[in-house]
Amino acid sequence: MIMRLATIAELPVVVALTTAAYQPYTDLFGYPPIPVTEDYAPRIERGEVWLRDAGGAVAGLSIVERHTDHVMLFSIAVSPEFQRSGHGVAMLTWLEDKAREWVVPEMRLYTNARMERNIALYSAFGFQETGRRPNPYRPGWTVVDMTKKVGAI
Repeated sequence: MIMRLATIAELPVVVALTTAAYQPYTDLFGYPPIPVTEDYAPRIERGEVWLRDAGGAVAGLSIVERHTDHVMLFSIAVSPEFQRSGHGVAMLTWLEDKAREWVVPEMRLYTNARMERNIALYSAFGFQETGRRPNPYRPGWTVVDMTKKVGAI
């Protein structure tokens, strides 16, 4: 299994995988989470969309913004047929390795407070909650900010 940058030709794969992976939350919220409504073409062009290949299929993806002092995980999604197989943790481990390679001291992410399963996964991986705030784009929704320090190689 490898992680590789997505190409613009794979935009439909990125959109379909994201939509399918977030479907339980779309059902729960009655409205799609922000990653489902994102325009991924500019992110692909900027080299922010990474795909996880497994056995000839795209098992998951990570949307990663590289900054000088941190990496921001905008979204991580595992295709439903590959869920509960360790792909999410493997992508988080890959991201931590990338952060070390890019010599940034911290990984950050934010998620919806109602995505309790995701918050538990991030916490188990070593992310710490740093605060909660109203979602500026979705009134009534609460954003949970999380961070993890990246150690040396």
